[in-house]
Amino acid sequence: MKQYRIHIPLTAALILVAAGITTVVTRSSRGQTPSSPSSQQKSESLVRPTVLIPPASAKPNAPFAEASAQNALLHNELAWTFGSKPQHGWYLYDSLIGQTFKIGFDSSSSGFAGAIADWQKQKSLSATGVLDENSWMALVAQWQANRLKDKTPATPDQLLMAPAAEWLFPEREPENRMVEKNTYAAYRQMIAAAIADPSLKLAHTSANDLAPAEKFFKLVSGYRSREYQEKLRRESPGAGTAGLAMNSPHFTGRALDLYVGGDPVDTRDSNRAIQVNTPAYKWLVRNAERFGFRPYFYEPWHWEYVK
Repeated sequence: MKQYRIHIPLTAALILVAAGITTVVTRSSRGQTPSSPSSQQKSESLVRPTVLIPPASAKPNAPFAEASAQNALLHNELAWTFGSKPQHGWYLYDSLIGQTFKIGFDSSSSGFAGAIADWQKQKSLSATGVLDENSWMALVAQWQANRLKDKTPATPDQLLMAPAAEWLFPEREPENRMVEKNTYAAYRQMIAAAIADPSLKLAHTSANDLAPAEKFFKLVSGYRSREYQEKLRRESPGAGTAGLAMNSPHFTGRALDLYVGGDPVDTRDSNRAIQVNTPAYKWLVRNAERFGFRPYFYEPWHWEYVK
């Protein structure tokens, strides 16, 4: 009897333990066996691979990032000298730069820095992608080399008098309305192309003639004799060699000053900033070479016939 009393509590305890184990197993399986494929897939889908994110200082820089930052600064601040006159930045030459490198202009982009680096390699310069003073002056030299090389003064038989209506100031003296014959023919072809371009909206009386009231593309200056050039130099003593050359291409009759906006022939930065942003000037940058004209980079109005 005594032995029977001892087994009852022990049996009850074992029953309670077994019941607890069954409950735990039932809750953990939630009606699925541990080998259920869907259970395994669900467990695996909750696992994510570990990704190590480097600190900001360890991230690689974009191509030419530092060069782009320097170009953005030098665009307006580069100090250089031309014709004995101090200059600041190369922002006035955006259109020429874009045309030279055949890219859309954005001086702060890595694409621009990359184009500069490629050009620097061609010129045996350090391919930094930065348009610094050394590279800038090399680019200026390239533009200057494209200009008219033969500056032999025109003879009377090589010149003709352009009609007064084609000049910005039609009251000019006849001797100051002279242009070299081939240059004038090329100019007329270029004017016809400009008139035909609807984006310019040029007022015209025919397919080849600008209206009297139209200013853009009108002639400002053509052939100049040495005597007339010297007269201009005396009247503009502050122009310097960049503005009024001692041996001017105007002596040949193959250099034309065209109206592109602002004060026709004023070299102040504020005036040139107006000129280089007109549709007329930008059109010339893109199209004048097709007709044989090359620019004088420093004067937006000055174009030379090089054929």
